[in-house]
Amino acid sequence: MAVHHLTYRILAGMIAGIVAGMLLKLAMPMLPALKPYLVDGLLFVVGQVFVASLKMLVVPLILVSLICGVNALRDVSALGRIGLRALGWYLLTTAMAITIGLALASWLQPGVGVAIGGHSFDVSTAPSLTQVLINLFPSNPFAALSDGNTLQVIVFALLFGVAMVMSGEAGQRLAAWFEDANSVVLKLVMLLMHLAPYGVFALMARLFFEQEFSLILQLAGYFAVVLVALVAHLLVSYGLLLRAHGLSPLLFLYKMREVVLFAFTTASSNATIPVTLDATVRKLGVDRSIASFTVPLGATVNMDGTAIMQGVATVFIAQMYQIDLSMTQFLMIIATATLASIGTAGVPGVGLVMLTLVLQQVGLPVEAIGLIIGVDRLLDMSRTAVNVCGDAMVSMIIGRAEGRLDTTVFADRNAGTND
Repeated sequence: MAVHHLTYRILAGMIAGIVAGMLLKLAMPMLPALKPYLVDGLLFVVGQVFVASLKMLVVPLILVSLICGVNALRDVSALGRIGLRALGWYLLTTAMAITIGLALASWLQPGVGVAIGGHSFDVSTAPSLTQVLINLFPSNPFAALSDGNTLQVIVFALLFGVAMVMSGEAGQRLAAWFEDANSVVLKLVMLLMHLAPYGVFALMARLFFEQEFSLILQLAGYFAVVLVALVAHLLVSYGLLLRAHGLSPLLFLYKMREVVLFAFTTASSNATIPVTLDATVRKLGVDRSIASFTVPLGATVNMDGTAIMQGVATVFIAQMYQIDLSMTQFLMIIATATLASIGTAGVPGVGLVMLTLVLQQVGLPVEAIGLIIGVDRLLDMSRTAVNVCGDAMVSMIIGRAEGRLDTTVFADRNAGTND
């Protein structure tokens, strides 16, 4: 079945889930049994099974694809060059993202006149830079695989792949096995993608049943500014970077539509890795030796959407407390949030942990985060969609620079549309 038909089915499942969730919320007073049996029962199970199934593929896909990618490069020195380029581009786009968020929030002033209050918020502690560097290397690779520690799996796969390249015939025999395993894992990805409409329906129905839209109305200014900044970064920042490298931004967005839907509904860059990697290779034309490294790395450290939220939220909180931020503080926010995008990788609730660091750095009350928690779920879905587009965009730029981007595949609107 053509994949673009699957895209329409996923979109239909999303819309149907939103409508079903709202209808269930209206029917709840008359039918209280709906919540325990349908919402917290069937819909919860289906949605969580769908997300768990995607996450199930992440570790084997990263391990197998990255080992195959290193073996395909056959040039160990190229790995360092690609890694530095990827990290540099991810840091640059993150800095651009938070600058856009700060600029729009300062101009539109969403926090002026908003009453101070909200839910409680427990401050999480982010690991130090030294601990982050130490944690990159797994003391037990099998524990890293079982725990789903993405950065440690990447490091182990890179080292294992380099050792295979340097092992001659023994490495080549093992490489053939990994190539076969890679084909099987990719087929499993395609099978799960065809079940996506049902998982998307369950996730959206339960979300819109539980969402308190009164909170969105109270924080409409903050909510709108974050969305506008996300769209601006997606269209302007990514568009200009792609255009500067001779690539069509509109064609890029067209080919990423299915990935965006997955990212939006799961609100997890890691869970979307199988779909992002598949689209980056088959639709965008990036060589798997590049994409198998840049996409998992981007899902872990590239947080453009989260950086935008931090910029807007910081200015929003400062305006609520009627605190004027200096230019030095603005620069400090940009630097802290950009570096924290790597330093807090792998920490649960990473967006709020990073925001905690930024607020502490400029002397704003961390407790104010409690005010925006109520609307963060919908914004989290939106910024995840931007994050995965950033991962694919950087992969294309690096592929272009390394001569490993098939422009014929990218120019073909129907590339990768058949299973």
